[in-house]
Amino acid sequence: MPRLTRRLLLGSGTVALFAPSLLRANTQDVPMAAQPAIVAPPTRANISGFRQIDWRAHFDRLDRVTLIADTVSKALHYWAAEGADYRIYPTSVPKSPELTRTGYTEIVRKRENPSWTPTASMIAADPSLRPMPPGPDNPLGTRAMYLDWPAYIIHGTHDTRKIGRKSSSGCIGLFNAQVEELYPLCPVGTQVKVI
Repeated sequence: MPRLTRRLLLGSGTVALFAPSLLRANTQDVPMAAQPAIVAPPTRANISGFRQIDWRAHFDRLDRVTLIADTVSKALHYWAAEGADYRIYPTSVPKSPELTRTGYTEIVRKRENPSWTPTASMIAADPSLRPMPPGPDNPLGTRAMYLDWPAYIIHGTHDTRKIGRKSSSGCIGLFNAQVEELYPLCPVGTQVKVI
């Protein structure tokens, strides 16, 4: 067995560094369409990854519609009054802890096909942002339920890549089809907790 030396380690490292380039060089003259696809392994980011929550541990009043937005498992839990109906939805959540507000709140108003106005902090981060009317480019999607915390909203999104990720500026985002399902079930006054 060869003796392990610094020179042997450096030489092995150099070969390892250039191995991918050498392998790619073998396919250089093969059209991309004829090359085998590189497919990422599947990830487990589906409903089975959501943690189970019991709303009775969070609220004194169980006779109202209740939402719990779980920013850890990126899920929104819905319960009808007295728990007669339970649903769970995948969501987008705030990008960072400083954008995340937690605690108790409630839905104070609702809008179908809302317009969007960026906050002052959003404009400071990206001066190109402008208010946007309803439509396919609007970041609030097709429905918005405004919380009693200024600028915090449960809303839809046209950008489905955001769901299941830390991608918002503080809001809780859902697929448009799912926020449209949830919207009529949540009257003004729905109790909400963000955890």
